[in-house]
Amino acid sequence: MKNIAASIAISALAATGVEAQEERRRVAPPAVYTVAPGLGHFTDDVLFGEVWVRTDLAPRDRSLVTLSAIVSTGKNEQIAAHVSRALDNDVKPGEIGELITHLAFYSGWPNAISAVTETEKIFDERQIAPLSNSEATRIKLEVAAEATRKATVDAAVAPTAAALADLTNRVLFGDLWQRPDLSARDRSLVTMAALIAVGQPEQLPFHANRAMDNGLTQSEASEILTHVAFYSGWPRAMSAVPVLKKVFENRNGIEMSAPQANITITPAGSSAAPAPAEYFTGSVHISARYQADAPARIGGATVSFSAGARTAWHTHPLGQTLFIVSGRGWVQKEGEPIQQVGPGDVVWIPPLIRHWHGASPSEPMSHFAVAEALDGSAVTWMEKVSDEDYAKGAAE
Repeated sequence: MKNIAASIAISALAATGVEAQEERRRVAPPAVYTVAPGLGHFTDDVLFGEVWVRTDLAPRDRSLVTLSAIVSTGKNEQIAAHVSRALDNDVKPGEIGELITHLAFYSGWPNAISAVTETEKIFDERQIAPLSNSEATRIKLEVAAEATRKATVDAAVAPTAAALADLTNRVLFGDLWQRPDLSARDRSLVTMAALIAVGQPEQLPFHANRAMDNGLTQSEASEILTHVAFYSGWPRAMSAVPVLKKVFENRNGIEMSAPQANITITPAGSSAAPAPAEYFTGSVHISARYQADAPARIGGATVSFSAGARTAWHTHPLGQTLFIVSGRGWVQKEGEPIQQVGPGDVVWIPPLIRHWHGASPSEPMSHFAVAEALDGSAVTWMEKVSDEDYAKGAAE
């Protein structure tokens, strides 16, 4: 009987130990198991038992991604717990504060202010002293990339919302993105997570490319999608998949295909043909037309205008460059006087600027035109330049 009792006691102790271990492993509150036991299972066994331990993202990065998702979507009741976890995962208090500051611009001030209130509770519990701005050297953004970004904002935003364009250039990228309180890589990671969480995948290509330029790997970018799916839902993560897939393909194509590419020569005058009458006025011929192979988006041709011939009004999503080969030509931006161009002149037309170009009334003109395509389109054609407007320009 004593042996049986001892065996029962040992079994009971063993069972108690297993149960205690199971309790310690649980992250989901007891109420979850009472109301939704399936949710408890997925929380403990999948989200925290599998996803959070995957090595594709460091625990510190997962905390940054999680905070970005819940702050940007206003899940205030979840913030305190994840701020605590972030601190345990070696995210610095100043980095948490700067994450909230950054997301004020990407998800709105109300979300950020609410996050401050919840975060302060944890800072007080842990006796974290009030923060101040970092005095480290400000982050320098890549000059050429910034010039391209600014040109796009000036062309696409400023005509409709000049103040928004100014604040974008001067404050968002001229100040916030250069603050050293959060590294350039981490700012990109935070921005990507927030854009996916709030369902704005159309903004993702620019920031995903910037993230990988700032040191984020493709596997880490993929894991951001996986992680955010649990905190903002599968539909938003799935909507971002094709966008990120295209970014990866473009970057991999540049890296993998460039060494194998062949040099192509398009002979002068080859494939000469009349220009489409619906887009041109007068006698115009296009020759030496080319289109670069993917992933490059650039294309061009030599265009020859007889005296008085010209294009219709049009725009280019990513701008256009003209090199004047011969003759005397005209270029006009809508609302501004005609400008005259001649051999050797190079004309840059910014993105989305409504304009036309062609020959002067007395001389033919040839130019070589180059433009990049956006989503397969390099030009948007509009109405023709009337004879009256052309004559008016000549008179002026």
